Amino acid sequence: MIIRNSVKINWLSVAASLSLVVVVGIVVVLFEVYTDDVYFKTKDFNYFLIFTLLLVFILNYFVLEFLFSFYSKNQIRRITNILPEDIIHDFDTDIGFKELEEKVHEMNQKNAEIDMMKEMENYRKEYIGNVSHELKTPLFSIQGYIETLRDGGVEDLNIRDKYLQRIDNSVERLLNIVKDLDMINRFESGQIALKYSTFDINNLIQEVFDLLEMEAEKQSMTMQLQTTQSQLFVYADKQRISQVLINLISNAVKYANREEAQIIVSTREGTRSIHISVEDNGMGIKPENLPRIFERFYRVESSRNRKDGGSGLGLAIVKHIMEAHKQGIVVESVYLSGTKFKFKLEKSPLERLRKI
Repeated sequence: MIIRNSVKINWLSVAASLSLVVVVGIVVVLFEVYTDDVYFKTKDFNYFLIFTLLLVFILNYFVLEFLFSFYSKNQIRRITNILPEDIIHDFDTDIGFKELEEKVHEMNQKNAEIDMMKEMENYRKEYIGNVSHELKTPLFSIQGYIETLRDGGVEDLNIRDKYLQRIDNSVERLLNIVKDLDMINRFESGQIALKYSTFDINNLIQEVFDLLEMEAEKQSMTMQLQTTQSQLFVYADKQRISQVLINLISNAVKYANREEAQIIVSTREGTRSIHISVEDNGMGIKPENLPRIFERFYRVESSRNRKDGGSGLGLAIVKHIMEAHKQGIVVESVYLSGTKFKFKLEKSPLERLRKI
């Protein structure tokens, strides 16, 4: 069993040797047919021919094996010269192309794992840095207000009330950051289950308009709903879709920054979905920023966003909510002209039945 497993037949060498023997055999047979010499037609000559062809086959096989082996070792030696030293020292003189392929494959896997670990480490550092930066601003504000009150500011009722209100605002911002982080982590770990129901998306949009009306009036912004029908029923988690609309519309309000600013929310019916878009004519987003706007803590205009008290997690939450609904969200923007967010929601089963 051991001998049988140690013998390896190179079928390429066998085929090449056999081809040579066949060619030689054909030439000799043709010579026998056309020659007049009786000796070449005897049995002795045929036995001699068979023995000679067999010997040629064997010798040719081993010659080819030697040449293939010599060529392979030269090629392997050239390849190993460009490989890292930690791979080369494992080689022995009998290594073949198959073993070399396995070694290179292992090396590539290790490199891929190292690259992934480096990428995760960089992400972790950036994530921790962003979280600490976001928490640091309100915490330092609270610390400053408390020190002022302790140094005598508490005796002045105006200062006390003003600073206590600012402390309350900073604490609320801290809570919002923590809640948003917790929500994203729960979405990513699959701990949040959606509560599907049928509701009128137009009615929900109007509720969000009413909620953000005062904020929009401060920015002299108008909000408008454009729809193909007075009622469009969708099948989704109403509370989560409300969060999506609030985040998108409130962002548009914050970045209005122009006269006659307006937000247009459009809804239209598709074959199996309801199409929704939130469009504004605000500052827009630069092209280089577009691919990153759904990342955690990524800010298009950091100073302005921080002043408004945003957590920097709103669009990341929007993306996770839409992914939980097995839908995507698309953004189109022209810098200094405006931005449009587009997404779809599944049409209510009752809505589909009504169309049949």
